[in-house]
Amino acid sequence: MVTDWPGVVVRPIRRHEDARGWLAELFRRDELPEGFDPAMAYLSVTRPGVARGPHEHAHQTDGFAFLDGEYELHLWENRPDHPERSETLRVGAAAPCVVFVPPGVVHAYRNVGPADAFVLNFPDKLYAGWGRAEPVDEIRHEDDPGARFRLP
Repeated sequence: MVTDWPGVVVRPIRRHEDARGWLAELFRRDELPEGFDPAMAYLSVTRPGVARGPHEHAHQTDGFAFLDGEYELHLWENRPDHPERSETLRVGAAAPCVVFVPPGVVHAYRNVGPADAFVLNFPDKLYAGWGRAEPVDEIRHEDDPGARFRLP
């Protein structure tokens, strides 16, 4: 699974399985997009049929690892120096991958599977800044009925 969006990286994740279970490298410093330095990590669980987003960031690059469940990942170009476009990718257990989404690319994902599923998150900025004392870098579009960033 490859996308040709400038700044957006989608890299398949390989699971290495044996009798003990499995492991998967999510990212390595020598394979990260230039300038991407994760600032924190968190796990989110999304219920079936539920979407997170669409939203974008002015300064933050998001890193997502989709290893579990069944998701549709939606991307919309919103950077002023790039042509308008959108794309939907199927990601999760059947297509495990790590995705890096730069500032200005609107993104959302929806759990389209039958069960709760997790996503690992690795943003390159701290949520609400150092000590949670700064404004959150998030431009939310899900409640704007006039936005072109709508989930089907």
